[in-house]
Parts: sequence; C-alpha cells; structure tokens
Amino acid sequence: MDSNTNEIICDSFPFFKIYKDGRVERYIVTQPVPAGLDPVSGVRCKDLVVSEDVKARIFVPQGITRGEKLPLIVHFHGGGFSTGSAFDNVTQKAVIPFVKQGNTIVVSIDYRIAPEHPLPIAHQDSWVGLQWVAAHANGEGPEPWLNENADLSNVFLSGESAGANIAHYVAVQAGVTKLVGFKIKGMLIIHPYFGSREPGEHEFYKYIAPASAGFDHDPIANPAADPNLSRIPCERVMVLVAEKDGLRSRGEDYYETLAKSGWAGDVELFETRIIASMYSPTVTTPVY
Repeated sequence: MDSNTNEIICDSFPFFKIYKDGRVERYIVTQPVPAGLDPVSGVRCKDLVVSEDVKARIFVPQGITRGEKLPLIVHFHGGGFSTGSAFDNVTQKAVIPFVKQGNTIVVSIDYRIAPEHPLPIAHQDSWVGLQWVAAHANGEGPEPWLNENADLSNVFLSGESAGANIAHYVAVQAGVTKLVGFKIKGMLIIHPYFGSREPGEHEFYKYIAPASAGFDHDPIANPAADPNLSRIPCERVMVLVAEKDGLRSRGEDYYETLAKSGWAGDVELFETRIIASMYSPTVTTPVY
C-alpha cells in the first residue's frame, strides 16, 4: 500500500480530515431518522424530492386537518457546511419544537455538503429549495401537504450555524429577484456561522470554498461585503447568540451590520446566558 494513502493534507477539527488520496473522514457523523410519525411529539414527516440534487423533509403537527392553514418555516441545518442533513437526529430535535409548540409546518432543505461539494453549492441548492417551496403559492405545487396546509403569506426562514448563513443568503436572493408567490415575514438566525479573519479560519475555508475571493470580498463569508444586504424582504430578524459560544462575536457582528445596512426591518439580538450554578437552567434574554 502506498504510504501516502494515509497522509492528511487538511485536519479541520471538529468537522473533517482530508487525505492526500482525496478521501474525506468526518469527525461528526449524525444518525439518520426514518420519515414517519414521531411517537413522542405526534409530529409527522415525509421526504420530498426537489430536484436531482436537492431533497427536503416536511414536518406537520399532530391533528392538522385538511385545509387548515398554518405558518411555514423553511429551515436550513447547520454543521459547518460539511456535515448533517435534513434527515438526521439533529434536525429532528431542532425542528420538532417549532412544529409542536409553535403549531407550524417546517420544510427542512437538504443541500449538498463540502468539501466534496464546495461552496457556494450549498447556497445554490438551498435557493433552489426555497424557489420550489414558493411554487406552491397557487395551491398547485407538487407537494399536497404544502398545497393544503401551508400559509405562504406567513413564511419564516430559520437556520443554525452554517444554516443561519444560508437562511440569510436565500433571503437576500428572494429580495433581489423579487421572488413571487409567498411572503417572508421574518428570519430566525441561530448562532450564525460567517467567516472571519481569525487564525486558522483561512485553512478551513479554503477547502470548503476554494473559489472564494477572500473574507473582505465574499458576501457569503462577510455580509458587509454584499451590496444587496439591505434588500432582505422580511420585516423582522432575530439573531440568537450564546454567552460561551465561539461564534458569539460573529452573530453580534451580523446584528450590527444588518442594523446599519439601511434595511427597513427590525433586527433584535438575543443572548443565552449561563446561570452561575451548573444545576440552574439557561435563560435567554434580549441584550439589544
């Protein structure tokens, strides 16, 4: 066996290692969850085919009746653009509370991940997914659950970490293209992952986005570099950060950038703060 087979050319903990022969080994491997009924929450889900490359999963609450219209959340999963899916246990845990407690419908878009599919493929796939959802506005789209039960005049975008980055991206695209068919009311940006000039960031980013023009010129990494930032079509954005999260400053930067962009909506920043006692619950409080 060639001794170079196991030579590592990139070690981006906690996401992946790339070997000289092109193999990718992920540190985090999430567990798939089959579609169907969740016996604990009563939430039902099924898998959807958006295109040859893009899939999705739709979640609906227990007891929903035909013709009952509920708000729609379009969700994008996190994972550093390089792990996770719409069909795994992490996404299941993330979206079921939205469905059960919020009485909403959720569509989670499954995009192709890096480094095998470098950025901006994840963003392009997600934009395809959002346009596919919007095609149901006249009640004649390919998915009956959306036609019958989704209120496309009451749509929200949500994502955590890399998914928050993607939610922002597709919102900008919806504004620039004047996407017709539905109304995006707001975005929930949870612990967003955007780029930075921090040491070590460049090495990771060059493998997931080799075509990037660099932080100062790449609107995917740096929303401040996007001349269309103020064209986000929704009325309200809520940015969630966590006190001890390494991405906290990036969420704060995003909040400040959006607030100063000339966008006409209302942006709020919420921080999850850790109580002194390890046995006390965390609390989420507005800081701005």
